[in-house]
Amino acid sequence: MQTATLDTPTSAEDLSLFMAAYENAVQRSKISSFDIHVIQNADGSYWCADEGDYTNLPAWVIDRIVHTVPGRMSGEY
Repeated sequence: MQTATLDTPTSAEDLSLFMAAYENAVQRSKISSFDIHVIQNADGSYWCADEGDYTNLPAWVIDRIVHTVPGRMSGEY
């Protein structure tokens, strides 16, 4: 599942910041049952949030989701 992109990274630095957050989300998704969202801050930086960290995602977080990596851990071993 991928959500709409707020701002497409326009420079190499922006792209590297996004890719670092994306790689973080991919690694975290391997051990999570929850989707991992890449969130863009107003200053152009990125961070990741597990969907399970919040009962309901706050509107300001939802509005800033630029990519979602699905959780891969099914809970069935």
